[in-house]
Amino acid sequence: MGTTTTLNASPRTLSGTGGARAIRTSGMVPGIIYGNKKDPEMISIDPKALMTECLQPGFFSRLYSVSIEGKEQEVLAKAVQFHPVTDRPIHVDFMRVSKGAKVHVFVPINFINEDKAPGIKRGGVLNIVHHNLELICPAQSIPANLTIDLAGRDINQTIHLESLDLPEGVVAAHPERDNTIATIVAPTVMEEETPAATEATTAPGGGSAPASSK
Repeated sequence: MGTTTTLNASPRTLSGTGGARAIRTSGMVPGIIYGNKKDPEMISIDPKALMTECLQPGFFSRLYSVSIEGKEQEVLAKAVQFHPVTDRPIHVDFMRVSKGAKVHVFVPINFINEDKAPGIKRGGVLNIVHHNLELICPAQSIPANLTIDLAGRDINQTIHLESLDLPEGVVAAHPERDNTIATIVAPTVMEEETPAATEATTAPGGGSAPASSK
């Protein structure tokens, strides 16, 4: 299971476009926390701390604890807006989650032991259908990632959903749609064209062209 990371934030009173611009001018990133039948809460957060988390795999499937003036609440990141030129975060949305609540999240799938797969050793190619899998799970039990062991897998072998060892209480959101996770397909062999050593010169009508006289 993933660990909970704490993000420090400050409350903000300025709202709207002008308020968000003022927060950015002060060097912070404006954001909002909503959900769980509570009023939305406007916050500002350090851009470096936010960017560090954005660059981590599974940012939108990781449970965070946002601390505002010593009061903590558990949230999931739902959206981040980035500056079109600098790629720096300029706004973030968090959704509150209550203890025991079940959430829909996309969790990354890791494939290991490719070097131990006979099919890949013989030139087969791993065709990944799903790099991430949508899961329904308790908010406090979101797996950091899912692992598929490729050891012993051969060409034309399909890796199905049941190959995943899902934690207790965690299920696939769309088991029929996402049943095929990956396949090992045979390599495509391109046949090389061999030019003819000599080409016969034929006259119109299929006969041989006469030799030229000197």
